[in-house]
Amino acid sequence: QVQLVESGGGLVQAGGSLRVSCAASGRTFSYYAMGWFRQAPGKEREFVAAISGSGASTYYADSVKGRFTISRDNAKNTVDLQMHSLKPEDTAVYYCAGRSSAGASDNVLRYSFWGQGTQVTVSS
Repeated sequence: QVQLVESGGGLVQAGGSLRVSCAASGRTFSYYAMGWFRQAPGKEREFVAAISGSGASTYYADSVKGRFTISRDNAKNTVDLQMHSLKPEDTAVYYCAGRSSAGASDNVLRYSFWGQGTQVTVSS
């Protein structure tokens, strides 16, 4: 079992930057690929970014490519999402997720472990 706790959400103006972080429990963090997903009111949860267990491979949704960066520190059991050039449409609850495989995925159904979410609000 992996427990995930997000932090770092908040309110930011359009064009600004924000960093959200996720702390994971467990001793074998590098065995798990990690992802960030988001869910806006009235919408389905959608893929944002993912990173392999080693951190060597990263994947991004087209809507955030070039603006967001996912990274992980396996020594500290953390995964971060650095967000730049934020837009009002980035407003959502951001969820950290983990899957019992080192290979990253953009499929929400492949993730078994979820954090409680952190709100990111981008004002226009």
